[in-house]
Amino acid sequence: MDGTKRILFVILVMLFVLAACSAQPTQTLPTLAPTAIVDPSFTQPAGGLPQTDADVPRITVEDARAALESGEAIIVDVRSPSAFEESHVAGAVSVPLGMIERELASVPLNKEQWIITYCT
Repeated sequence: MDGTKRILFVILVMLFVLAACSAQPTQTLPTLAPTAIVDPSFTQPAGGLPQTDADVPRITVEDARAALESGEAIIVDVRSPSAFEESHVAGAVSVPLGMIERELASVPLNKEQWIITYCT
């Protein structure tokens, strides 16, 4: 997958995750026990893009935390800057969805790193 297609895929996955956030139940707080890093498993839909909320890959809070702590992933909060300032996941970076939609080229993320987005 060339760079442009990969970036497009990441952005589209982020958008589908955002759409799915409102339907996702509140998750429980992670335990303090170490969690093994597990690559997300999902079936790639036809055309390479998720077609429904159910097709968007999801991971557990524990897996996201372990990936962040190991440096394998970056956690991206796509809410507004004011919502981020009010509270956010420790270690997360703020990249508001509007910035992604308007200024994709200037989004300060390493596209080679696993990007985990959240909006709640």
